[in-house]
Amino acid sequence: MLTLNRRSFIAAGASSLAMSGLSIPALAQDKPEVTIAIIGDGRTGPWAAARADITGYDFEKAIGARPRWQPGFTASLPVMEAIRSGDVDFTFATSTAVVNAVDVGIPIVPIAAFPLPVNTVDGVVRKESGIRQAADLRGRKVAYQRGTTGHFSLLKYLEAAGVDFSEVQGVSLTGADGFTALSQGEVDAWFHWQPAATIGLARLADQVNRLDDVPTYDYAFYVAREGFHQEHPEIAVRLAVAVREVQRRINADPAGTVAIWAANGGFEAGSIEAKAFEQLLTEKRVSESTAVDLRPADRQAADATQVLATSFYKHGVLPREVNLPGFILDPRFDPVREAVAGALAA
Repeated sequence: MLTLNRRSFIAAGASSLAMSGLSIPALAQDKPEVTIAIIGDGRTGPWAAARADITGYDFEKAIGARPRWQPGFTASLPVMEAIRSGDVDFTFATSTAVVNAVDVGIPIVPIAAFPLPVNTVDGVVRKESGIRQAADLRGRKVAYQRGTTGHFSLLKYLEAAGVDFSEVQGVSLTGADGFTALSQGEVDAWFHWQPAATIGLARLADQVNRLDDVPTYDYAFYVAREGFHQEHPEIAVRLAVAVREVQRRINADPAGTVAIWAANGGFEAGSIEAKAFEQLLTEKRVSESTAVDLRPADRQAADATQVLATSFYKHGVLPREVNLPGFILDPRFDPVREAVAGALAA
């Protein structure tokens, strides 16, 4: 269990609440630095839009700090170790990452949370397989990435149909390897999240089908390193507000956002990737699309994350039960919740 100085949290909450009220303290001329994790290549996604000052939004001015972008992460789970080592101050984190961080005592502070889009995970199946529903997956080879949002969606999809995970031939692969295995006919189905799933569907259009009833159950968080939050609580709160504002602008202009990302080298204009991203942004199916509904890490987020943790423990992904409500709803985080609620409402 993390040990945090309650006095620091109370002071932090007071500072953040003052920031979110009618009078906002002037920002120091010598702005502090905040290291933000970049998941992926950094050429697409909200951080890429923020770096490009999307539609004139001055991200650095909004957060009152100099962002230092830390690339090189394939998912949010590896970011947790970077937080432990002090190399990252703020990041997007899936429930899986938060659960693992809590399990091993990585010093995170849950700043805000939001439910992922209900259709951000796809089940992609080979046409020749004849798979149309969960029951058809019995005895079939199914690719997924262990301990991820895609894995959790697969487990719940099977569970809802009365199919035990042991009845399928599960193969844990990275996203790239899962796509390759599907394209080469080495697996019958592949469960993965966006944008990779939609891009994969487009590339294999004549070979695959998409299962229409695969819901996503996961939550996502924005978390800060404990030490950073203690030193700069107002910046952590401003970051949450800025994330929501950037995502609002992305959702309002999918085509313009795709043009920004193409100019940034994320993909070629008019390519399969560009078309897939514009479709996903329009349909609000990428993970961050629902960050416009960002709110303090509350009971709903805690309970939903507990369902994931319990499921992963049952299936051997986690070595022990993890009490997520006990961590997320700990009273020491009350000042954080109050500050975020005030800032988001301002």
